[in-house]
Amino acid sequence: MANVLSSQDTRLSAGARIVLPAIWLGLIIGISLIEAPLKFTAPGITIPLGLGIGRLVFTVMNWVEIAIAVALLWSVLKDAVGKLYQSLACGVIGVLIIKVVVIRPLLNHRTDAVLAGTDDGGSSLHLFYIAADGLLILGLIALLIVAVRRWVTVRPAVKDAVSS
Repeated sequence: MANVLSSQDTRLSAGARIVLPAIWLGLIIGISLIEAPLKFTAPGITIPLGLGIGRLVFTVMNWVEIAIAVALLWSVLKDAVGKLYQSLACGVIGVLIIKVVVIRPLLNHRTDAVLAGTDDGGSSLHLFYIAADGLLILGLIALLIVAVRRWVTVRPAVKDAVSS
């Protein structure tokens, strides 16, 4: 059985360092940038209904993000990875932890108050969630660039002997 924390890079973990940030980035774009804003423009969607749907969708999304982060952490710990990738991965995971442990509970509290009718819903807390997602998007793009530059090589084109 191979050592899970070996210093030799494997295709599985190297591939995971490319695929996982790409999937995570797509998840954020699909849910946070597309679904969430459009939900409230649909006919018949009330604020309470939109908030209920949003809470469910973002709870599941955060659990998926946590699973991706754990797998990404495994791929970073498993093999010899450059310091830049390690730093970016730790930064992205740190932002996720803040988003899930600090920001989401505050938003859930506000949502409860709006649904109970004790709050009008006006809050800047969503800006912190949006900022966290913005940092995640930038970090995930950086992770993708670093991983792809390390593992994808571009070979110079071979000139056709006839055209010379």
